[in-house]
Amino acid sequence: MSALGPRPMPSPLPVTRSLDRYAEAAGPEVVEQLRRMARPLAGSRVVHVNSTRVGGGVAEILAWLEPLMNDLGIETSWEVVHGDAEFFRATKAFHNGLQGDPVRVGEPLLAHYEDVNRENAKALKDTLEDADFVLVHDPQPAALIAHFPDRAARWIWRCHIDVSRPSRPVWKFLRNFVSAYDASVASLPAYAQPLGHPQYVIAPSIDPLSEKNREMSPAEVARETERFSLDPERPLIVQVSRFDRFKDPLGVIRAFRLVRPHLPLQLVLAGGSADDDPEGAAVLADVLESAGDDPDVRVLALPPDAHATINALQRRADLVVQKSLREGFGLTVTEAMWKSKPVIGGDTGGIRLQVFNFHTGFLVHTPEGAAFRIRYLLNRPDTIAELGTKARRLVRENFLLTRQLREYLTLLLALKYGARERLLIA
Repeated sequence: MSALGPRPMPSPLPVTRSLDRYAEAAGPEVVEQLRRMARPLAGSRVVHVNSTRVGGGVAEILAWLEPLMNDLGIETSWEVVHGDAEFFRATKAFHNGLQGDPVRVGEPLLAHYEDVNRENAKALKDTLEDADFVLVHDPQPAALIAHFPDRAARWIWRCHIDVSRPSRPVWKFLRNFVSAYDASVASLPAYAQPLGHPQYVIAPSIDPLSEKNREMSPAEVARETERFSLDPERPLIVQVSRFDRFKDPLGVIRAFRLVRPHLPLQLVLAGGSADDDPEGAAVLADVLESAGDDPDVRVLALPPDAHATINALQRRADLVVQKSLREGFGLTVTEAMWKSKPVIGGDTGGIRLQVFNFHTGFLVHTPEGAAFRIRYLLNRPDTIAELGTKARRLVRENFLLTRQLREYLTLLLALKYGARERLLIA
């Protein structure tokens, strides 16, 4: 086992700001459609609000969504709420509770959550009052709306979490704020909850031109991964995700060890932490303890800007695993499939939208199931290639940023000009 911490990384490529650069990946007709859809929204002011600029899929989405909306003539900005350790302890409990954990959040912590949102509302007052649309992402800033009773803007709550079976006390508390929004957005229809306002279903997507997803030559992949001393003669299994117990990194290690007596292979668990996740360090410690001194298990604690490293590891992998126990969507699955890798994923949440048995990978429930599918595929290299081709095609047709951008435009147009349905798949 090896644990590698941050090293100086080259600055990531600038965020692509021209939609025209996506014509090759998505098709020129798609780009032209987006420009036509955006014309009625030209000059509108849109503000996105979340709790971190680094770490996690939400920050990655906003990093490209903000500049591309501006490129379409929509005045868009991205604001981040600030909080202390107690605030993020509360919001991490919300996150776990929304995913079904029976958490208990005490009254002092709930009051502190509201106090922090009150202070952030003061700091963002002018920006949010000047907006035409405010998109608030996830539970951390959800209570901002309580401090804008006379708002003129349309407020949308965008939840990126699996809330199909939330903890009742947590949902009851948050619903007091969320129900006041003009609309809400979920990643899957199953995540919609009774709220009394229009709800939209918009699945996340990836930026195919980002540093994490751009094409890499075999030589570049080799240079980027050589410091990890990977054996070129043995198959490589990779899981990329934050060190979060819902990603089940310990289950991945168990699956790996069930396969190793039958096939020589190596495992990389690559991830990092987000600014708004206080549990990451504890989970990483558990993973390191489970890995022990195993020379075939590499646990990589990567910095938030290690996009080229993640890109290379996913391309270097023979198989990618994402054995999540709960998953709002799973952008790391999308990333791997874009690189023509079949994925063995947990049978949960948004992974089910991407992984189809015998077509783009396999869905599993247990470490034993993951081990069985790893053995199955590693003994069938032609099947790996076939599933990888289908996986990339699925992403191209469904999960590139141009599709998500189109659906956000549909949402804004519906709110501006009226929407009759209560649950809309944009």
